[in-house]
Amino acid sequence: MQRRKFLALLSSAGLAAAMPVREGKTAPVNGFSGHQDAVGVLHDSARCIGCRRCEAGCQSVNADAVPPPDKRRKPAKPFDDLSVLDKKRRTDFQAYTVVNKYHIEDRSAPVFRKFQCNHCQEPACASACFVKAFVKTPEGPVLYRPDLCVGCRYCMIACPFYVPAYDYHSVNPLVYKCTMCAPRIAEGKLPGCVESCPKDALTFGKRSELLIVARERIAKNPGLYVNHIYGEHEMGGANWLYLSPVPHKYLGQPELGKTSAPELTSGALGSVAMVAGIWPVLLGGVYAISKRREKTAAEEQKQAVIQAVAHAKGEADVALKTAMTKANQEKDAAVARETKKAREEAIKEMEAKMAVDGDTGTTSGASDKGEDA
Repeated sequence: MQRRKFLALLSSAGLAAAMPVREGKTAPVNGFSGHQDAVGVLHDSARCIGCRRCEAGCQSVNADAVPPPDKRRKPAKPFDDLSVLDKKRRTDFQAYTVVNKYHIEDRSAPVFRKFQCNHCQEPACASACFVKAFVKTPEGPVLYRPDLCVGCRYCMIACPFYVPAYDYHSVNPLVYKCTMCAPRIAEGKLPGCVESCPKDALTFGKRSELLIVARERIAKNPGLYVNHIYGEHEMGGANWLYLSPVPHKYLGQPELGKTSAPELTSGALGSVAMVAGIWPVLLGGVYAISKRREKTAAEEQKQAVIQAVAHAKGEADVALKTAMTKANQEKDAAVARETKKAREEAIKEMEAKMAVDGDTGTTSGASDKGEDA
């Protein structure tokens, strides 16, 4: 029996009867105590080959919520088409999990990482949700209750891993994310992605046991893994853990501290719960303010246009007046130049004529004197 199968059966044996009805802790803004013995999944990037079988397995067992690629609102490439790995992807309302490929400097082969909800022990999404639409179950999964969701999308803002996705095109938009196949776990089955992995890159079991498995792999293969189990402590810890042959930051995993989201947000979110009681009033107020802001913005824009036109007209009038004054000045100057030129030419012409007449008079006088002699 494979180790992941053994861990899966061992972990799910005591959970099958409890999972469907237990809600566990909901979403108080002061955080969660965590459930160290809850189940989880260990993803090993040193074993992952980027085959996308996990994506196909996820879609298969979640077919009621996740359509196959060719049936999606925006058709996607089939799961056996690995060209999609050339671009970085994230989950959306039609895909609970995706695999990404990373080219690391000084490594000949790429490294792959599976991306989905990490099912944090103290989830930021639940901490931010004032209507308790997110539930952290004692069994491990973080579940979403669409009947309570008001569409505020605080969960999307709060999640440090950018997991929750929103269906912006639906008339009844909801939030979508991985459920860790909670219904299957309740039946003693493996999550769809784990069951589909051909390389044991995914191991299901109790979180505490997965940490032991991860430490053993690191100890036995010191040159294969970095000495860091991502998810063990990040943001208070997660039920989805990761091993990697390179620093996790190179696989797009944010460098986070150990402090959980509820601890970081307890002060800021301490008064958010009361919003649920005045939600209709709040929405009405926001709508009114929004409409008033739109009306004010339109009026301000109209006034700005009027002022701009008036200012432009004023500048145009000034420019026209300046141009006309300059033109008149140039015209007067031109007339003066032409007049002066004409006068100078007339004087020259008169002087020339007088000179000719003078020469003619002198000649005639001399002739008369000769005749008298």
